Amino acid sequence: MTPNHGPFTKTNHQIPISSLNQPTTSTTGISTSTRTRANNTVSGTDLSILTQFHAGYFRISLGLCSQALLWKTLAEPTTDAHALSGIVRTIPSFAFILLWLIALLTLLLLCSLFLVRCFLRFRSVRAELAHHVGMNYLFAPWISFLLLLQSTPFLRPTSQLYRILWCAFSMPIIILDVKIYGHWFTQGKRFLSMVANPTSQITVIGNLVGARAAAQMGWRESAVCMFSLGMIHYLVLFVTLYQRFLGSDSLPAMLRPVFFLFIAAPSMACLAWNSISSSFDTSCKMLFFLSLFLFVSLVTRPALFKRSMRRFSIAWWAYSFPLTVLALAATEYAQDVKGMMPNILMLVLSVLSVIVTIALMVFTAFRTHDILPHDDPFACYSIVRHISTYVAND
Repeated sequence: MTPNHGPFTKTNHQIPISSLNQPTTSTTGISTSTRTRANNTVSGTDLSILTQFHAGYFRISLGLCSQALLWKTLAEPTTDAHALSGIVRTIPSFAFILLWLIALLTLLLLCSLFLVRCFLRFRSVRAELAHHVGMNYLFAPWISFLLLLQSTPFLRPTSQLYRILWCAFSMPIIILDVKIYGHWFTQGKRFLSMVANPTSQITVIGNLVGARAAAQMGWRESAVCMFSLGMIHYLVLFVTLYQRFLGSDSLPAMLRPVFFLFIAAPSMACLAWNSISSSFDTSCKMLFFLSLFLFVSLVTRPALFKRSMRRFSIAWWAYSFPLTVLALAATEYAQDVKGMMPNILMLVLSVLSVIVTIALMVFTAFRTHDILPHDDPFACYSIVRHISTYVAND
């Protein structure tokens, strides 16, 4: 019988011998000898930005766009801002618009780079599509656009342009659902038990974000449809991640911050169902409390993130989005459950998410040499080099 492990337990995963006919493997699933030969070949070569850039950099836009939505929610008159009266009310409205514009420009820049990369580095894009982590982040740009749409100060949810934009941003998510969810139960090498990892939850989050935006427009049927797709696959995915079947792809230590996506999925489900049902009912509270439990489970295990925190990397941005979504859920909870403790919880989580996001912005601005490291385990260049080197030596 296969032993079961929790989602935060470090386990050693077996890599199929048929996929890599080498004696030892690294944390990325690439053999040590193959990686050494590839690195020797690449040494002294100046890798272009397009080659090293990948969809994982949309973590930045996820963090900034969710912050824009958080500050819009806190500034709304309906928000019980008793705990935040000394902070939110003193900030001019122009600051919120500036944050939204910064998030928009960042997202457009990342989309432009990725689009150019699709034309000039199509090999790398194909390798990313085949990667068990990379394919999940293809949802990230569309999630970012939907978050910006919900936080925009220029459009009302009932406007025609708002609805057109929602359709434009949600359609790619549905298409990716058909592709990825179909792989999970029809293709042997891409069964969910073989490729499941914490970043797989981004596929679920995309549906939940779309459901929340649809509910705010008044499109209840569309909202329920996307919510059901997201929640059904979330339940299956959550159980699979708890099982941690032997043979599933391991996650490199550098990408351990993505474990915080365990917080983001139930938090976003809480927000989506709150918009669909128009009340913070028992189901919302159950999802919110699950998010809090997972948050405590992660922050009490700092050793899990020790190796990933030794040097700044773009993976650190994986902390921002889940914390912000949790703060948004806490804000909705404080609006429904009046009292000092809910307001204190909202204050603590909101301040924490803001501090983390600002710190990441500062690190990104002053540690530009670490933004595109040559040994990033998620960079598709190493995958392409591995494939070409292995085929050449076969």
